[in-house]
Amino acid sequence: MVDDGDDRAGRDPAPAVTRAIRLLGLLADARHPLTLTEIASELALAKSSTANLCLALESARMIERVAAGYRLGMRTAELGGAFASQFTQIRELYTVCEASPVLADELVQMAILDGCDTLYLARYEGAHSARLGAPLGSRLPAALTGAGRALLMRLDDAEVTALLADAAPFPALTEHSTRDLDGLLARLDAARARGWALDEEESTVGIVGVAVAVEGWAPGDPRFGLGVGIPVGEAVPERIARVGAALQQAAHALTNPFSSAVAEAR
Repeated sequence: MVDDGDDRAGRDPAPAVTRAIRLLGLLADARHPLTLTEIASELALAKSSTANLCLALESARMIERVAAGYRLGMRTAELGGAFASQFTQIRELYTVCEASPVLADELVQMAILDGCDTLYLARYEGAHSARLGAPLGSRLPAALTGAGRALLMRLDDAEVTALLADAAPFPALTEHSTRDLDGLLARLDAARARGWALDEEESTVGIVGVAVAVEGWAPGDPRFGLGVGIPVGEAVPERIARVGAALQQAAHALTNPFSSAVAEAR
């Protein structure tokens, strides 16, 4: 006799929800509209079932129909913004950057660690910043970005290895990208000694990233990577050091004064 609990564990508890999530992910990854036929083929569903699924998501504004097919709807942007704005540090990012004589002129981004990736959630574009950087909601390998390394440097080498061993060799996003775990660990050691992480054209050609970590505000909140992108022609050691120090000050301003991290630092 089969135990009902074991049977339930092997079944999808909400197949319709799972299909809807897969459809949204499919449209997000495609980055262009997909036809009903293309969606049905990718999801391995009948066109009639796919049409009903699209109709339900369209009525909820999660997707929208255009001449070329279906694409993500405006409600997904609202949800993304709501996810980011629930964190105190993201709500305060703009105020903290504007108050900084250094960061007020820079492109500043905030990201979290999502598995092996850096997921970008917010950005501040200073008065004289380069209009570059990762789009909001995009992800890059944490091993290659300044923000990702700022988060990884808060882990010990064993934790970094456990997290990223299966991801190595890392992708060659540029000719400067670190490909192996030993090379990454060496860069994280240097970052810990320096106080901030560097990405020297390893994720984006022409951009040097400088970043620090910001502790979560409340229990259960993630750490954030707080970083600045500097055009490589302007990334002289003096400016990098100045930006690194300003980011450390900003991270302090964005840290809950009553958090355990602050108490440990004292």
